[in-house]
Amino acid sequence: MDKNQATGLLLISLMVMGYFYFYGGPPELVEQPIQTTEQAVTERQPAQLNEASALPDSVQQILNQQQYGDLAAAAKGTSQLITVENTDLRLVFNTKGGVIEEVELKGYKTYTQEPLILVDANSRVQKLIARQNGREVNLYGLFYTVDQKEVNDTIQITFTLTNETGGTLKQHYFIPKTSGFKIDYRVEANGMQGILSNGLTLNWKSDLKATEKDVTTSRVKSTITYYQPDDNFDELSERSTDIENESVSNLSWVNFKQHFFSASVIAPKGFENGNLTTEADENSLIIDKTATASLSIANTALTNGNLELSYYYGPNNYQIMKEVAPGFQENVYLGIIGIDLINKWVVVPIFNWLDNYIASYGLIIFILVLIIKLALSPLSYKSYLSMAKMKVLKPELDEIKAKLGDDQQKFQQEQMKLYQQVGVNPLSGCMPMLLQMPILYAMFSFFPSSIELRQQPFLWADDLSTYDSIMTLPFEIPIYGTHVSLFVILMTISTILYTWSNNQMSTVQGPMKTMSYMMPVIFMFVLNSFPAALSYYYFLSTLITFGQQALIKQYIDEDKILAVLEDNRKKGGKKKSKFMAKLEDAMKASEEAKKAKKK
Repeated sequence: MDKNQATGLLLISLMVMGYFYFYGGPPELVEQPIQTTEQAVTERQPAQLNEASALPDSVQQILNQQQYGDLAAAAKGTSQLITVENTDLRLVFNTKGGVIEEVELKGYKTYTQEPLILVDANSRVQKLIARQNGREVNLYGLFYTVDQKEVNDTIQITFTLTNETGGTLKQHYFIPKTSGFKIDYRVEANGMQGILSNGLTLNWKSDLKATEKDVTTSRVKSTITYYQPDDNFDELSERSTDIENESVSNLSWVNFKQHFFSASVIAPKGFENGNLTTEADENSLIIDKTATASLSIANTALTNGNLELSYYYGPNNYQIMKEVAPGFQENVYLGIIGIDLINKWVVVPIFNWLDNYIASYGLIIFILVLIIKLALSPLSYKSYLSMAKMKVLKPELDEIKAKLGDDQQKFQQEQMKLYQQVGVNPLSGCMPMLLQMPILYAMFSFFPSSIELRQQPFLWADDLSTYDSIMTLPFEIPIYGTHVSLFVILMTISTILYTWSNNQMSTVQGPMKTMSYMMPVIFMFVLNSFPAALSYYYFLSTLITFGQQALIKQYIDEDKILAVLEDNRKKGGKKKSKFMAKLEDAMKASEEAKKAKKK
């Protein structure tokens, strides 16, 4: 506390004591005018001002002068709400602070079909701290006059306050007139003794309101993300419900991200520093997480002495976000490096193209599966051809197995020898399958992040972006949960049948064969709480693979395959590959080590 503040507080104390001494009893309360509903909701004076309002005007004036200096006149006023809309947003501004107090995303609803209010006065607190004459002034704690006009395709809202010497502080908001989720924002000061030139701090605290069916999943996908100019996208831990805190510097934007929606602030010239915090109450059903950001803006980041920012309130839609700011589309997670390229350059464009012509997302997913399966059909053919070769060799391998008994190592050596003799590469069936795996992983990332699927029904699923439930269990099964997803059950059954069918053609024995049946069961537990679209896709993919194999089988003559293999045997087989040579050497070394251990 400096000398001036101490002197002011002493004077206030003396005046209050004098008031009580001469007039006795408590000071008479000033009768407040009846507030309108809008005023009652939005007029929340800081605690210090509420206490001061019971004091005489002269005392309150001194208090305001101490806190706001030549802006003291703007510390008193009446809240007024102004609503501005386009096809995407409904924004409610408050003349107290000149801030956006409420944001409704008009094209979306909560899971309970209520209007989707992304932020409101009860869930968010914002402060813009300026420094003037050694004191901190919250520019969002003052009262402004308002002016609204339309300029071409933009709605411009301007909030203005005037200080004691005639200087002005203006906040300008530029809202797209027809549609759009991005709002440009500028603060400019004239005759304000350099109130913006000493640096600013934007403090933003928000309760991220639950809007989805599965609060648990929504919570672990809620966090603060941020971007630095050197192409560095990062975030606080999504899955953590403990307090997460990071201090970072040189930020281009900061985003309060939930599963499908975001509230963000973007600084064209960057934030100098930022302190970011998230925490969660796991028992809350109405709040995903609480996010806090304290962002410092250096005077060097001002444009011609004015502050310029942008706000984004909208969906986590890849196509929309990539137009907002550099790196902003990274808020839509499309997989790890490599997998994300498949989604960005293949899956997303195909999905969006189909979305332009087809209304049913269940049908879109079906066609997407067909397109991908058709593109991968050459690999599927090679894989099936390899399995057919294994199948015609199976009787001979069974004879070797019967001859060698339980000597698995010796059997593997003889198996490799047979493959070499007939010119079969055992990896030729695995490679096509491995090349298809990135597509499966891409879908594993794409469907949980696709807001297009949100609240889209199909068959018994009322929302393809979350799990479908045909039964609620009276108890919780670890990992599995408390509900039964029919798409997951169908996916599991079809995968087990597909595995059984392949095992009839395979020479795999022992634990590996058992494991092939265990994997679908494991996935049944893991995917039970994943989006219905994902399990539906995997189910369709398995069915279509069955159909592909049935079609390919019509064009493969096993007798001809056997004749070719026998011909290869007569010719002395094919030249041993380096991999096969190394594999045989490793098996021989293992056998020799085993014999040495026995001795």
